[in-house]
Order: sequence, then C-alpha cells, then structure tokens
Amino acid sequence: MQRLRVRYAKRGRLRFTSHRDISRAVERAVRRAGIPVAFSAGFSPHPKISYAGAAPTGVASEAEYLEIGVTTPCDPGRVRQDLDESLPSGLDVLDVVEAGPGGLADRLEASDWEVRLPGVDRELAEVAAEKFLAEGTVEVERLTKKGPRRFDARQAVLRLTVSEGTERIAAQVHGEPCVILRMVVRHMTPAVRPDDVLTGLRLVADFAPPVPPEVTRLAQGPLDASTGALADPLDLDRDITRGGEAGPGSEHVAG
Repeated sequence: MQRLRVRYAKRGRLRFTSHRDISRAVERAVRRAGIPVAFSAGFSPHPKISYAGAAPTGVASEAEYLEIGVTTPCDPGRVRQDLDESLPSGLDVLDVVEAGPGGLADRLEASDWEVRLPGVDRELAEVAAEKFLAEGTVEVERLTKKGPRRFDARQAVLRLTVSEGTERIAAQVHGEPCVILRMVVRHMTPAVRPDDVLTGLRLVADFAPPVPPEVTRLAQGPLDASTGALADPLDLDRDITRGGEAGPGSEHVAG
C-alpha cells in the first residue's frame, strides 16, 4: 500500500469548520477525485486517512497535514490537483508527496503562529511580551472535557515577537492598523495554543485585546532548537522519492 502525505490550508470562513466536518469533506473529495483509497479491515471498514496536528476550530492554517493510504500507486502531483479541485474553496491542497519511513506526527515538533490584534497599542503589546518571556512559569487554566486544567503556558513558547500590519477586512481599500504577534510554540502535552499565550499575557501584564484575535498557523514541522526555525516536515519524503516525484512505474489512476 502506497501512502501519500498531504499538506493543505484552512482559509477564510473554513477556519470555523470543525475537524469532524473537515474529515467528512476530505473523504467525499477523495471519492469524487477517484483516488483509490484503501480501507481498514473489520466489520465497519473506513478509509485509511489519518490526520496529524490539526489546528483548533476557529483558527486558520497554512500547514495542516493528513496521510492517505492507496491501493494502487499514484502520481502525487496528479493527486494534489484532483484532490484540490474536489475540495470546497477554503480547503486548499498545497503539496502531496509519497510517504517515506517514519511517522509524520513525530516530525511536527512545533508551530509558527500569527496572531492579528486589531485596535491594540504596539507599545503595550511589546511590554506584555517582554514580561511574559521574562517569566519562568506562567500558569493558565483551560476548560477541557475533563473539567478545568491548569498548566504552564511559558515553557512551550520558544519565540514571541511583536510587529505592526493592517487589518485584513474585505471591501476596505486600506486596512486598519493592527498589532501582529508571531510565536513559535513547541508541541507539548497538554498542547499550548495561541489563546493560552494570550491568557498568559493578560495574567502577567493585564494585556487584553478589545476584540477577538485572528489566528493563523503559518507552519509546523521539525524544530531547530538552536535557532527556533521550523523545517518542512515533507522534505525527508522528497529526498527519498527524488523531489517528490513518484517512483518508476507509478501511475495515477484517479480521475
């Protein structure tokens, strides 16, 4: 069985779509594209599609990943095109490679997040970020399925910077100024999310944005601990399959 690893984006209004609804949309798109997906054995077979590091509902992302098992070798480039055309606008397939050895989830060590904060004073945001980074521990509380849980939001944050941009509002010729937080957050258990970092900023510096933030995951992948930079998690697969091209004799049977 060939395995294909897919990077896709969750954009616009689709950021409010739940993970369950996204998985249903992907399954329908796989059938519509004619991709020969493999199925599990047992009384209730299900398509062999798995997800790694899915972003929370309400968060946009340029770096979501899934893996599809197929029964017949497929050309990754053709699968990317056919799958993208079969998905709704806002779920956009960016890359497909043939999977090499090892698990994809193990390569997703950290995420690079962009948090846009309209109507926020940059100096206040910079002071809050400095105070947060100066702390050894910042305990926050989040309501989980098992009830309230307290954990350290500081340890996972490897980098936190403040800059300025414009608020991206449709029908505006010129966007309104907004503060942009960029943060690299290590994947830990429990997971530390951008809203947990914002809670930490409020606790250490009384920093509370007046409107809900717009959060986008820009990347996730292997972490260079010395620089805080993230690598492409599919690069290793490209190396093995000579630039992401299917091996000799592979053919695409979808579509």
